[in-house]
Amino acid sequence: MQNLLKILLRYSNFLVFIILEVAAFLLFSFNNAYPRSSILSTANNVIAWQNEQISEIKAYFHLRSENEQLARENAELRNQICSMNSDQHAAPIHYTSAKVIQMTTDEMHNYLTINRGKKDGIVRGQGVRNEEGVVGIVRTVGRNYSVVLPLINTNTNLSCRFTKNDYIGTLQWDGKDSRFALLEDVAAHMVVNPGDTIVTSGLSPVFPEGIPVGIVENSVLKEGDSYHTIRVRLNTNFKRLKYVEIVQNAHQTELEELQDGLD
Repeated sequence: MQNLLKILLRYSNFLVFIILEVAAFLLFSFNNAYPRSSILSTANNVIAWQNEQISEIKAYFHLRSENEQLARENAELRNQICSMNSDQHAAPIHYTSAKVIQMTTDEMHNYLTINRGKKDGIVRGQGVRNEEGVVGIVRTVGRNYSVVLPLINTNTNLSCRFTKNDYIGTLQWDGKDSRFALLEDVAAHMVVNPGDTIVTSGLSPVFPEGIPVGIVENSVLKEGDSYHTIRVRLNTNFKRLKYVEIVQNAHQTELEELQDGLD
């Protein structure tokens, strides 16, 4: 306390000067229209800015809630379309919406975690998509969460076809760029052009036929090669992935057991 008093006494003249200056400024400001209006204008601007920031924060959380609701509605709408288009020979497909809660995109073996698990009917091997196209395949399942191997994982293979002629190929990521993957096993006699559309083939119970995969970016066929080297720009933007849908094929387990019996 004594030290504090010594400091106050030492700088007492300076403190008195500051107090008088502040008092003079306030008297001048509030007794003159222009300075007073400037101060009020500045204060109003600060308050308006604060209100704008608060409004944006509220809108952000409200938007997140709306996005989750929209994802659920998209899945339900897709289920209704599947129900309308199904026939006695088609496998019943059901879509369940999910949120991506964790994800990697810059590794060789990328993965993503979704907030759906066994309690939601999710099982290993089910396909995952979003509104843009194919995302990946469920790898492991817990009670409340599941881990998905996306297309941008070097261990993921996907049977695809060209929409223009139904020619089949296998899509695999080369571990370089999350925007692109390679389409393999396309024979040299096949004419491949930039812009050709690639979709799921339907030859696996994981995905129904015709889900968008990507667009041919370019194709290289060197003299003597038996197959094209095709670079496909993926439809799904993995850097911005937030919501997905799990493809639940009611006949998937039966089909896989029959196929496994051939080994």
